[in-house]
Order: sequence, then structure tokens, then C-alpha cells
Amino acid sequence: MSGWPNLSELLVANNAHAPVGLVGAPLGVGSVTPGRCDLAPETLRRTLRRIGRYDIESGREIATHIADYGNAEIAGLSIEQATGPIRNAIGSSASVHALTLLVGGNNAVTRPGVLGLGLPLEKIGLITLDAHFDMRETAEGLSNGNPVRALIEDGLPGANIAQVGLASFANSKKMHDDAVAAGNLVITMGEVALNGIERAIERALNHVENCEAIVVDCDIDVIERAQFPGAPGGRPGGMAATDFFKAVRHLASVPRVRVIDLTEWDPPLDATDLSALTAARWVAECLAGYELR
Repeated sequence: MSGWPNLSELLVANNAHAPVGLVGAPLGVGSVTPGRCDLAPETLRRTLRRIGRYDIESGREIATHIADYGNAEIAGLSIEQATGPIRNAIGSSASVHALTLLVGGNNAVTRPGVLGLGLPLEKIGLITLDAHFDMRETAEGLSNGNPVRALIEDGLPGANIAQVGLASFANSKKMHDDAVAAGNLVITMGEVALNGIERAIERALNHVENCEAIVVDCDIDVIERAQFPGAPGGRPGGMAATDFFKAVRHLASVPRVRVIDLTEWDPPLDATDLSALTAARWVAECLAGYELR
């Protein structure tokens, strides 16, 4: 559109010179609540043309190009089978880009996103913006409800995990107890509301300050359900979208943050375009933060 610089103009195909990479991971199987999270990557790409590049608050226009690697070839695969292709796609992107955006798909994509960095797990930090612990048991297999537990079982120390935005009446006591026992930093939604999102993100970053690289998991159900209807796990009382945007921008500005994912968006759940516009704004905030490095 003439006179409307927008995010879609920043997407380029397989350009190793672009500072940021983008990988789609349309994983829909293994969800606790079945849905169509697999539709999110393409919906996001279509919506980018509706998001401008000029940030009126800072007076800056986003100019960072994104190398779009398309979607990982995971159609029809189980979570276990899809882990390798997603891990490899992230590994390829992370080897040439300072920051990789991983667009799920359900929250099970977070684990291969971490593994894709190819570093010893004791050197990787994980910060989650999520209403849930994702600490369901793994005995019956991988799901979108247990990527954090699966990573801990892989060897990721709880001392490297900070979880922000955890919601009441959306988790079990055992999950909470297990997270604390592992050493995870737990910051509830109530604490975010009381002390502010800035303080929560500072605490999270301090918790993982000794990590060489950081992965940020943005489970979109952390947002107040009225502001993001397309999140099957979202509930009333969640994080304000404005706080979510602040958190993402701050985290993306940290050079050690190598991967940021967006998960659990089920486009058909929202008959309006609200959820799509919020998800696409996530890309703008990631880029705005990256440009502050």
C-alpha cells in the first residue's frame, strides 16, 4: 500500500544478511485443548501488512529485515517426531541470525526451540510469559502442557528458568511445588499487577544472568482473555496486552536473547481480527527491542 510502510515489507526469503530469522512451526497435535494452532504462522504472515513500522512513542521507524524460512515440515507428525525438524530449523537460523522468531503452533515447540541452540543446557536460560507452569507429567508423552518439565528432565536447571504471569485457578499445587523444588523463579500474575511488568522482567533477567543464551517463550494465553480471544488457555484476569508488549520489547533488547517464540494462538477461536493484530504487533515489539541492542 503506497505511503504505508508496514512489517510485511521487511520479510525476505532465506537472507543470511538479515539480522533476524523467522521459522514457522505449525504444530497442532498433542494439545491439551484441541484446536488449530497450526494455522497461526500463515495467519501471522498475512497480518503483518496491517502493522506499520513507525513507533510514535520513540520516533523510530523499524528497519530490521527478517529472513523468513517458511514453516518446518512437520505436517502429520507427532510432537516427538516434529522435535527434530523444529530443532534443526532453529539451529540453522540461530547459526546465522542474532535473533530468531519461532512462530507456533502449540507450546510444545518451545522445547525444540531451546534444544535448537545447540548449547549445553546449563548454559541456556528460559524465560516464559505464560499463565501456566507447563509442568504436566511426561509419563504419557509430550504435550503442549509439559515442555518446561520435559526440558528439566532433559537437564535444563531450574536455576535457569524464570516463569512470569502464572495465573490462579489455571495450575495445580503439584506443578507449583515441582517448579519451586527445581529452582524455577515463579512470578505470579498478582505480583505483576502489584509491582509492575518492568520489575517482573528485571527479576527474570537477573535469575538467568549467568546463562550464555536465553530463549523467551511467549505463550499468548498469558494475556487477558478479553484482549486475546484466540488463546484457548487464556482466562479473565490475565496480563494487559500493553504490559505484554513492554515485556517483549525489553526482552528482545537483550543481546543474550537468541530465540523468542509465540505459541498457543488458535486463529479460528477469534471471529474478529483482534488476536491476529495483537500477534502481529508481537513481531513489531520484537524488532523494536532488537534495534535497541
